[in-house]
Amino acid sequence: MTDPNAIQPSALDQLPDRDPEETAEWQASLDAVAREAGPHRAAYLMRRTLERAEAGGVALPKLLETDYVNTIPTSAEPALPGDPEMEARITAWNRWNAAAMVTRGAKHGVGGHIATFASAAWLYETGFNHFFRGKEQDGSGDQLYIQGHASPGIYARAFLDGRLDEAHLDNFRQEAGGNGLPSYPHPRRLPWLWEFPTVSMGLGPLSAIYQARFNRYLTNRGVKDVSASHVWAFLGDGEMDEPESTAALALAAREELDNLTFVINCNLQRLDGPVRANFKIVQELEAQFRGAGWNVVKTLWGSAWDELFALDTTGALVRRLRQVPDAQVQTYQTRDAAYIRQDFFGADPSLAEMAKLLSDDKILECFHLSRGGHEARKVYAAYKAAVEHKGAPTVILAQTVKGHTLGEGFASKNANHQMKKLSVDEFKAMRDLLELPIKDSDFTDGVVPYGHPGADSPEVRYLQERRAALGGPAPARRVHPLAPLPAPADKAFAAFDKGSGSQNVATTMAFVRLVKDLVRDKETGKRWVPIVPDEARTFGMESLFPSLGIYSPKGQTYEPVDRDQLMYYKEAKNGQILNEGITEAGSMADFIAASTAYATHGEAMIPFYIFYSMFGWQRTADQMWQLGDQLGRGFLVGATAGRTTLTGEGLQHADGHSPVIAATNPAALSYDPAFAYEIAVIVREGLRRMYGEAKPGEDQNVFYYLTVYNEPLPQPAKPAAPGVDEGIVKGLYRFNTAETAGVTAPANAPRIQLLGSGTAIHWTLEAQRLLAEDWGVAADVWSATSWGELRRDALEADAALLRGEERVPYVRQALQGAEGPVLAVSDYMRQVPDQIAQWVEQDWSSLGADGFGLSDTREAARRHFGVDAPSIVVAALAQLARRGEVKATAVKEAREKYGL
Repeated sequence: MTDPNAIQPSALDQLPDRDPEETAEWQASLDAVAREAGPHRAAYLMRRTLERAEAGGVALPKLLETDYVNTIPTSAEPALPGDPEMEARITAWNRWNAAAMVTRGAKHGVGGHIATFASAAWLYETGFNHFFRGKEQDGSGDQLYIQGHASPGIYARAFLDGRLDEAHLDNFRQEAGGNGLPSYPHPRRLPWLWEFPTVSMGLGPLSAIYQARFNRYLTNRGVKDVSASHVWAFLGDGEMDEPESTAALALAAREELDNLTFVINCNLQRLDGPVRANFKIVQELEAQFRGAGWNVVKTLWGSAWDELFALDTTGALVRRLRQVPDAQVQTYQTRDAAYIRQDFFGADPSLAEMAKLLSDDKILECFHLSRGGHEARKVYAAYKAAVEHKGAPTVILAQTVKGHTLGEGFASKNANHQMKKLSVDEFKAMRDLLELPIKDSDFTDGVVPYGHPGADSPEVRYLQERRAALGGPAPARRVHPLAPLPAPADKAFAAFDKGSGSQNVATTMAFVRLVKDLVRDKETGKRWVPIVPDEARTFGMESLFPSLGIYSPKGQTYEPVDRDQLMYYKEAKNGQILNEGITEAGSMADFIAASTAYATHGEAMIPFYIFYSMFGWQRTADQMWQLGDQLGRGFLVGATAGRTTLTGEGLQHADGHSPVIAATNPAALSYDPAFAYEIAVIVREGLRRMYGEAKPGEDQNVFYYLTVYNEPLPQPAKPAAPGVDEGIVKGLYRFNTAETAGVTAPANAPRIQLLGSGTAIHWTLEAQRLLAEDWGVAADVWSATSWGELRRDALEADAALLRGEERVPYVRQALQGAEGPVLAVSDYMRQVPDQIAQWVEQDWSSLGADGFGLSDTREAARRHFGVDAPSIVVAALAQLARRGEVKATAVKEAREKYGL
């Protein structure tokens, strides 16, 4: 049996010992310290030695955890600039108004959160007064990712500096009247204030990392120098449980993003209770971030603890702080001095002796109030260390008390996240604690008043002067007046009008060919941001590697294995392609940063993110909603689309539903183009709408989702009929009729309208031929480029009718007078085409690939789902038979003929 106390082999045993005698002396010294001074002293010396080695550049593994104390000792803290007393008064007003706003809103039942900002107030105020740069100097400033539940405090500050008034505060969470404030940071709802939506927890930290990276991308590519911009992400310790919160930590360290700081408000509580009841979340996060390569600054204890640490000559206090689990720290917050003396200090004889030197008031001050995150000097020291640190991002772990200053009924209570209001007596106690000049008589009819020292008060003047010195208000979103981007030359788009002749071309490849031409445009080419999650070769994009380069802040420090090939793997510091590796979430975060650069930095960028369609909306729909919230613009491209097109891959890759999910996003314009020329028309229209001259009343803050397929097929020429481009953009146009298609059907033959989208158009065209040749039925074929846009238009027409306006949905206009029933077909579930069924006047039926995907050939999969050409024929005959236009026996005969 292995002796657990025996020294285990390590990697060092694999290295030759050049001086065994010296090694033995070091080991003997350590043994002697442990024997004479105790293991704690030995551990202390080892930690200090490792720290000294790290500081001296000696290559050793880093310590993943340090003691449960402040990283910056009191003696090393820089002086706090400005006027600390003035800043304390400003913070007091903001605390008051944040709590008053939520409490007043509670009368209307709209809820709100008080405790989060109460704990984090100094984390924000110190930044606003000394660090966060506004946009009035370089148009970019700093990027602030505000913790969603802290929004009342940000509104309170905007009220103090005159950007909001009492009417705004009284409409917190009441937006329907047009003068309200959204519950959380939402650029779409309050676009002059909020830049980044963060309340879908986990997306804020992920987006912040990629925003900091995109800032470097813009600088390195020479688009705009934003090296002065710093990204600040304010997060909750419970929020770090979300996998997205820590998904990109290694990227941030690997690319040395010292323009990024995470501020994690460690109040030790999440929504239901402690974050790590039996453990220590600060230590866990420190190890996680240090292991990933981040600079970690812990700001845990306030100045009241200085006396206790000075008395800790044996290290017993530090050891005890490491031992106590977080839930017990929360309990100390609510218990009296006697309990703390017994439970905390009584655990160690030396601590018990220390406690005899401390008054009850001192103990309560330390354990109830004094946290590093509640003192401006401690926070300032941490922020200054963060912005001055070079070569790695910084995380600040700031310990606070959730519900701080809100009274004993709030502080550290498990339920405080759900507590929406304070009583009048609690407000009066808070007023006295904060020393605010609010009279009892101001509480009219029991309603808590807002507090404001006056527009010309010293507090407001100081606040505004500090913001002016830092570049203007913050947070703030600014859309700088940008000239519309010039449209690329028609040649790039017109090249697809003539079709591909005898060459088979998949629509994925058609899209890539179009982009290759567009990125060469002299005016707008540099603004394209190609984004791909390690599937560029699948999509035929490897030819872009040598011409555009793959972005890497290090450039290319190696000789690529394929250097002698034409399409070699080229990384470059000014590379244009963002190849993110296998991370759809990271790629979407890239897309969001690029798609909102027009507001964040005043630079219109044109991102396109191409991905396996199955791994887009299904996997990252929350980020696509975030994209809509943030008013992003660009092209999402779901490649290898459809349920039956990607041969052999099976149900995990077979997308039959992404347009359904896309239809739930109001900002998404979803298209399922069938032909190369349709893609060209849609992209040209997207560029005009998002980046060019907008039409009156047209919303530019949209993004396009295109599905493209990997099945090589002949690409036809664009029909010469009028209105084709309009139909492509609006979602439907007639591709051909039975007569123009050249199929033979008898005079007065039964007629049917076949609507197909995406790759299904090819099965529909084959069905058109079979119907004419085998059954004497004339079919007209329509290309439905966007079921979603047809539905959007119809919904708008319905709303117009309710307002008394006469308006006919486009789909009804397009199909007006079309003979026979309508049969719609797609490579998606029937719910996709069925979106428009209620607005089609003709008899309606649909076919789609419902159910799970499967691995097989395209032909077998389409037969399985009943969407191949023979299946379309049978469905069409069934519709006509119900109308009495073909024999009832024709359906059975067709099934037998085609082996269905």
